[in-house]
This record gives sequence, structure tokens and C-alpha cells, in this order.
Amino acid sequence: MLDEQAKKTILRKIPHGLYICGVKDGDEVNGFTASWVMQASFQPPLIVNCVNKESKSHAMIKASGVFSLSFLGAEQKDLAQQFFKPQRRVGNKFEEVEFYLGETGCPIISDTLGYVECQVISAVEEGDHTVYVGKVIAAGLHREGDPLLLESTGWNYGG
Repeated sequence: MLDEQAKKTILRKIPHGLYICGVKDGDEVNGFTASWVMQASFQPPLIVNCVNKESKSHAMIKASGVFSLSFLGAEQKDLAQQFFKPQRRVGNKFEEVEFYLGETGCPIISDTLGYVECQVISAVEEGDHTVYVGKVIAAGLHREGDPLLLESTGWNYGG
């Protein structure tokens, strides 16, 4: 029998960075705070990004086949919080955030540690999230700094 409390407690101990995942579909852009992200291969460089199937951004990645990840600095908890909110409730999340469009057309936040842009090469649709595997096709550094980690925010996403 699965001990639900033990499962929840131990799964929340998996360390996660926090990123703003930028997405696009046609001329429309959106973004969300992503934490279920990891590098999966050196050659070719692959990133795994798990996205909630119920989100608007999920549909946008599925349609466009691309996404970006802006790597948040340790001091950017407020920015991460801003992008946790669903777009339909808060309108344009990028309205007060300086960003530019990358090679894929996905938004990249200027005041972050850096970014990668990915072309989706496969997807596994199981459970309530889709596991998107993206090939890194562009990357850049904006500045030095320590990354923002989920555990440092006091928030829980997992379990």
C-alpha cells in the first residue's frame, strides 16, 4: 500500500530550480514558472520540461513545438510568483517584464541569468503533465549569479 503522506514528503525533497518557460503560438506569447526541468543529454543537448496538460502554455507548446527557459536568479522569487498565476486571471504576464523574442519566437526575460531555447523532439503524455523533450538550439548568458531554487522559496510543488 502506498503511504500517501510519505510519498508526498519524500517527493518534495527532490531539488528543483525555478525558470520562466516562454511559449508562443503564432503571434501570441505566454509564460509560466517551471520547476520540473532537467538536462537529459550532452549530445545532443536535451532538456526535459514537464508541463501541466490543463494549462494554456501546454497547448501552445504542443502547437508550436518550441519553448524557452529563462533561468531565474536567487533574488527573483517575486518574478517566479508573478508567472505562477494563470494568464486568464492576470492578463498579460509580460506587461511589466522586459523581454525579447529569441530565435524560436519564444519570449526570453532580459533580467535573468540566461536562457535556452528548445525545439521539441518528443513528448510523453502520461498523468497530468506532459514530458516534453527539447533539443537545445540556442542559449545565452545575461549575468552571473546563483539560481533560484524551489526549496529556498518556502513553496511546495510536488508530492
